[in-house]
Amino acid sequence: MSSQINLQRRRFLGVAAVTMAAAEFGLASSATAQSQAGVQTVKAGSHTSFASLKQVEAGVLNVGYAEAGPANGPAVLLLHGWPYDIYSFVDVAPVLADAGYRVLIPYLRGYGATEFLSADTPRNGQQAAIASDIIAFMDALKIERAIIGGYDWGGRTADILAAVWPERCKALVAVSGYLIGSQEANRKPLSPQAELSWWYQFYFATERGREGYEANRHDFAKLIWKLASPQWSFDDATFDRSAKAFENPDHVAITIHNYRWRLGLVDGERQYDELEKKLAAFPVITVPTITMEGDANGAPHPEPSAYAGKFTGRYEHRTITGGIGHNLPQEAPQAFAQAILDVDRF
Repeated sequence: MSSQINLQRRRFLGVAAVTMAAAEFGLASSATAQSQAGVQTVKAGSHTSFASLKQVEAGVLNVGYAEAGPANGPAVLLLHGWPYDIYSFVDVAPVLADAGYRVLIPYLRGYGATEFLSADTPRNGQQAAIASDIIAFMDALKIERAIIGGYDWGGRTADILAAVWPERCKALVAVSGYLIGSQEANRKPLSPQAELSWWYQFYFATERGREGYEANRHDFAKLIWKLASPQWSFDDATFDRSAKAFENPDHVAITIHNYRWRLGLVDGERQYDELEKKLAAFPVITVPTITMEGDANGAPHPEPSAYAGKFTGRYEHRTITGGIGHNLPQEAPQAFAQAILDVDRF
């Protein structure tokens, strides 16, 4: 790509980011206002519950999930991260439902109402297992194709679905961009500052860390929320709604396995070996994509320039300003919902 094309691309993406930031704070240009015409607007904290919570057997799980919007609408699948839950999308769902989408928000394995069907199933938190759960969830609900959005663990899972099963992913909205990893890549040491930001991963590598998280999961998660979103003034009620999801009996086991697996300290399941080989090659994502980042994300995350080349279809990046941290959908629901609407028009 020539330097001139690169310059034009940067200008285009920069304008898009400014436009989205303006829209988030009610300062939309006429072009943005037109794109939002007829679409419900929402501020963070406007909603505190979902109208519908359901269960479905899917693969090795009985999955708990929220649903909003018409049953015959185009599907949107929204995936949460750690240590968060489906309430990250409690303000996003009504906007998309109002626009005619069928919105589905599952609890990942180890969270909320999602439970294993068998006590003998390994409590495995590796990326391939979580991604396979979502394919099983789509199959159980007979959803052939969906727009998929997510952040943190959910963003990684959304990336995997778009990369490996593009026929199931109409379009992608991924906070923090390309998050697919591998054990081999994770063996390489990072800079001291970067290693410091992953302190909890090393804590979880120890038995003391597992016991500490088991005993203090509520306070631990609240600390992560504060560090990851230092400018987000969430109240106790907001946190407590999500903290109930961490009472899942498998939550600690899934969390610990996830972070230990990343460092190669524990094995995954053999059934996922082939999928992990594909992911270790860091496949490109060809579906239409919008990546997003908050301007105050205190959690470890890559710079947009580091992953732009992994998206080879129509692509746009948006940085959302105004002190937006790691839990972007809950902190900036209008911007996230607008990204879903916009990527569907790509």
